[in-house]
Amino acid sequence: MLVRDARESDLPEILVIHNNAIAETTAIWDTDLADLDERKAWFAARTGAGHPVLVAEIDGKVAGYASYGQFRPKSGYRFTVENSVYVSDIFQRRGVATALMTELLARAHQGGVHTVIAAIESSNRTSIALHERFGFRIVGQLPEVGHKFGRWMDLTLMQTVLNEGVTSQP
Repeated sequence: MLVRDARESDLPEILVIHNNAIAETTAIWDTDLADLDERKAWFAARTGAGHPVLVAEIDGKVAGYASYGQFRPKSGYRFTVENSVYVSDIFQRRGVATALMTELLARAHQGGVHTVIAAIESSNRTSIALHERFGFRIVGQLPEVGHKFGRWMDLTLMQTVLNEGVTSQP
């Protein structure tokens, strides 16, 4: 497995993973599938802001992707990001999420990020356990804030602090 920076040429495979998460899971709370133009805009916004977009590649195929972005738009939140990690259903249980999270958190630490937030649908025990393995702790739950697949969903908020005393970002 190779974890590397994503390229624009990876976006069609990222789109397949993203749309599968929309159509089949509660990991992404959208109900409308994305198109390639939306993923291109997302990629440009993330990379343009200096945030990483990573892919895990197995046998020449994108097995998963990860990124982080601005947590909230106010300047007081500039040292906090929200992460995302998604794995293709055909590459589950092969260490892809762990490899992506390892590199993503290393990039965040190197980039002067102070806090990483994860917002996870509360019944997604796999994602919660992944984040716990990386030192995230549950800091809150928001009941019934999302609706998908005919049911209300709760949101679990998790957090880890990477850089104590960070006062500036590069």
